[in-house]
Amino acid sequence: MGNRYSDPGNSSATSKTLHFPSPRHVSSLYGGREENLVHAERALGVKLVTREDWVKIEGPADKAANAEGLFSFLDKARSQGMTIRTPDFHRIADSFARGEGGQIQSLLEQPLVIATNRKTIVPKTLGQKLYLQSMLAHPVVFGIGPAGTGKTYLAMAAAVNALLKNEVERVVLTRPAVEAGEALGFLPGDLREKILPYLRPLYDALHDMLDADDVARLTEKGVIEIAPLAYMRGRTLAHAFVILDEAQNTTPEQMMMFLTRLGEESRMVVTGDITQIDLPRSKQSGLLEVRHILADVPGIDFHTFSGADVVRHPLVARIIEAYDAYRNPIASDDGREEKR
Repeated sequence: MGNRYSDPGNSSATSKTLHFPSPRHVSSLYGGREENLVHAERALGVKLVTREDWVKIEGPADKAANAEGLFSFLDKARSQGMTIRTPDFHRIADSFARGEGGQIQSLLEQPLVIATNRKTIVPKTLGQKLYLQSMLAHPVVFGIGPAGTGKTYLAMAAAVNALLKNEVERVVLTRPAVEAGEALGFLPGDLREKILPYLRPLYDALHDMLDADDVARLTEKGVIEIAPLAYMRGRTLAHAFVILDEAQNTTPEQMMMFLTRLGEESRMVVTGDITQIDLPRSKQSGLLEVRHILADVPGIDFHTFSGADVVRHPLVARIIEAYDAYRNPIASDDGREEKR
C-alpha cells in the first residue's frame, strides 16, 4: 500500500523516482510520519508518492530537483548517524524551500565524529550537529534546553576530544552546588566526599568516555579538574576547556565571575535548563540574564534546544512539550520561549 499526497496543481509535472535500500530506510528519512511529507509537498510545491522502498517526486523540473536535493540530503544525514525527527525534517524542508539547500548541504561536508578512548560519538539530530559545530567555532558557547538533549554530554565529549588531541592542556568541569547552598564546609567528609553528589553527572559522562584508570590518573595530575563553582573565584583558566553545568542555578554575579575566568587559548561551554531553576525566588538566574546581555557579543554563541531535540524515550519529548505549552501558551513555532 502506498501513500499519495495532494496535487500542487501543476498538470505539466515532470516525474522522478528515487530508490532506497528498504521501506524502513525510506520511512526513516521523513521521521516515519506521513504528515511530514504533506508538509514537504506544501513547502516545495511538488507531489510525493511513496511505496515500499521508493519515493516518486512530481512537479515542475526546478521544484522536483529541489525536492530530490532534500531527499539526498536526508539520506546522507542518515548515513552519518543522524536521526531525522519531525522538527529536523520541517527545518530542513523549509530551508530547501527558501533556496538554502546549498547552505544546509555544507553541514554534511565535514561529518562530525567525536572520538574518545571508549567510544565514538556522533550527533543524532540536526540540533546536536549545529551545537557541536558551534563549540568548534566559538570560544564561548551556551547550550540551553531540557534534559535529554545531549547538551552536557556533547560538551563533555568535545572537551575530552580536545584534550586527547592536545588542543587544550586540561579540562575543568564545574557546577553550582546550590542544593548545599555552596556551604560545603558544613557537609561531612573530605572535599571529594562533600562535592561528589553534586558533580556525579559529570563524573558519569567522563567515565563513559575514558577508562576509569585514565580518569583517576588525569584527575590526580590536575589535567581533569572537577570542582564546585565557588572554587573558580579568583582564578584565570588558560589553555583549558571549561564546562559550567546546571548554569540555571547560578546568580548573575556567579555567571559574570565564571565567564571572566576565561584565559588564553581557552574555550568555555555553559549548559543549563531554564525550566529547572532551584534558586530561591528572591534570586534571579544568571543564565536567564546573560542571554540578554551577551546575545550580540562576537565570539559568543547561544544554542537553544527544545523538547523536540530530546534523544531519550520519545515520551520524554512529549512530556517536555506539554509542560512548555502549559507554562508558556504563547510560544514560537520551534518550541522556544518568547522573550517577555
